[in-house]
Amino acid sequence: MIYQAQELLGQLRAIHEAIRARVVASCEQQAVEQLSAIVGVQAGDTIFALDRVSEEALIEQFEVLGRSRSFVLIAEGLGEDGQVTFPRGTDPDKAELRIIIDPIDGTRGIMYQKRSAWILTGVAPNLGPDTRLDAIELALQTEIPVVKQDLCDSFWAIRGQEVGGERVNRHTGERQSLSPRPSHANTIAYGYGGISRFFPGGRAMLAAIDDEVVEKILGKNEPGKARAFEDQYLATGGQLYELLMGHDRWIADLRPLIDNQLRLHGEELSLCCHPYDLCTELIAREAGVIVTDEAGKQLSAPLDVTTGMTWIGYANQQIHDQVAPILTAIIQEKGLIGRPEQQQGVETGRERDVAF
Repeated sequence: MIYQAQELLGQLRAIHEAIRARVVASCEQQAVEQLSAIVGVQAGDTIFALDRVSEEALIEQFEVLGRSRSFVLIAEGLGEDGQVTFPRGTDPDKAELRIIIDPIDGTRGIMYQKRSAWILTGVAPNLGPDTRLDAIELALQTEIPVVKQDLCDSFWAIRGQEVGGERVNRHTGERQSLSPRPSHANTIAYGYGGISRFFPGGRAMLAAIDDEVVEKILGKNEPGKARAFEDQYLATGGQLYELLMGHDRWIADLRPLIDNQLRLHGEELSLCCHPYDLCTELIAREAGVIVTDEAGKQLSAPLDVTTGMTWIGYANQQIHDQVAPILTAIIQEKGLIGRPEQQQGVETGRERDVAF
């Protein structure tokens, strides 16, 4: 069974590299105005011209994979329900796997050549429409670099196994193994972390929560000192990467929680995180990063392209113990979540066998 997972991992890595090459080539050959042109709206999100490039490569590559495996492919851009079954015509209930993918996580950053984007893929045994994020047993994320960047990274995980990683020079082809190294710091002081607030709508509320968390942990600001920093990386896969590499100590994406508050003030939540954005969180957890929902539980959501998700990542147990109680108390006080249930601990999912 493990051999089959390893074989599938190799196939997916090749698909990721093909998508990366296609997207980088488009960024090298086309102007920003072309890549950033709006070509549609699906499942509530804007589709840019660059997204179409990745979608074309996606379908081509998964058509080939469908010659040897049966699966339901779930991705934004595959119609309103975001699903296609391979081989074509296969009954979705009889397919072997469900594969959820974001072919470009961070489109806005890469099309303006500001920062790397990521290809994200999670694979779960097909449990039908009820298949959820916590059923994912293989995950892979691959960096799409800006054109001036030579090196690009990838990480992968099979449930219960050591996380693998690689750094490749896309010009020379040289490859080096890469290991995750989450921060061992026991405090958020003088480290990066914070609450995601990428888009207009609710940013003041999210920033206020961020400030309150830091102040309760580190005390009030002192003139001439900055005791904590933040980095708004507009890609969930990129945020997970920053936790994996020890660059960030904690990250919280609370956007769905403020939706009701915004509506009370006549506003709308513009965009939030979806299951395809978090389909590689298994990698972070297997590397020792603690990833939970707002209630401190393992992430679980249907594998679709519409469900809004809240998530929080902590580099290690010490950071979790410092931040989580304070963050939870604040969002409870603001009425964003209910009163806490008795803590049951954070699940890792390591006890299950790989199903493929």
